[in-house]
Amino acid sequence: MDAFDAIPDPVVIDILNKVRDVKTLIRCRSVSKRFNSLATESGSLLLQLDQIGESDSEKDSTITSFFRSLFKSVNGLFPIFSKPAKPARILTPVQILAGFNRIRNLDVEFDGGDFKLEKGAAVKWKAEFGESLKSCVIVAFRSATVNTSAIDGDAETDSEFVSSLKTRVVWTISALMAASTRHYQMRDLVKEHKEMEKLTVRDRDGEGTVVMDAAGMKEYRETEARGDEKVSRERTVVPNVRMSMRNAPSLKLESGICLEAATLVVVRLPSGVASDADDAELATGAFGDCMYGEAVAALLKRRRNVLEMNSF
Repeated sequence: MDAFDAIPDPVVIDILNKVRDVKTLIRCRSVSKRFNSLATESGSLLLQLDQIGESDSEKDSTITSFFRSLFKSVNGLFPIFSKPAKPARILTPVQILAGFNRIRNLDVEFDGGDFKLEKGAAVKWKAEFGESLKSCVIVAFRSATVNTSAIDGDAETDSEFVSSLKTRVVWTISALMAASTRHYQMRDLVKEHKEMEKLTVRDRDGEGTVVMDAAGMKEYRETEARGDEKVSRERTVVPNVRMSMRNAPSLKLESGICLEAATLVVVRLPSGVASDADDAELATGAFGDCMYGEAVAALLKRRRNVLEMNSF
């Protein structure tokens, strides 16, 4: 017996939990029988995805099926001149995580963000889901510059707010659609891994984050089991929501960064009356101590405009 074999299994599993990366752990499984059994015991995993594969339950539309069968027929008429390449198979998250049955915390990371913005603009969001959207915090701005001499801009007038409202609503809707799409893409994973306590889905650009806790995932499974799941065009339907929107034409942060057309939107279900304190509780911890967290703290001091948005 070598020195490694003398290490207790719980210690090896704790080391593998520090590794986290699913691709690395899958490679570890081929090292030995012991690694094969212990790698799947990891409870904290990071799954990095370039693309999302289509699950077996997803069916082609009638039009897609028609054209696919048509092209197959045409291809069969010219077997000498056409040798179709076999497309690479893209695995679904459920297929990749096959064998990992003790997942407690799972981070899923996509290749890139969802927004195509004008140069200098940025949108950052964090959404919490159960069966559907529970809340979302969105921070956006048109440009950011380092200017220690800049002064904080005055509060927006009503006319300025209305003139810039279209852009801010577009930012908000785009963030909600991106969040609901990611939630939809994780549906099979949530149904399959009932042992999960927390699921976090983000992109490598750090643009947006979807979070589901144990209660939210249980709520989703129960809804799906009843057949009440609401989806639309490859995403979860966004319910009726109430938005608290705060804006600043020019916002100087304590770090010396000046944000132009800065916006904070706090989205929640329209139950009860949300106060400034409720908004602060939800938004303050969304982005940590980075520039976006600093922007949240500054924008929470601005006047709040409340808007209602219908389900879409």
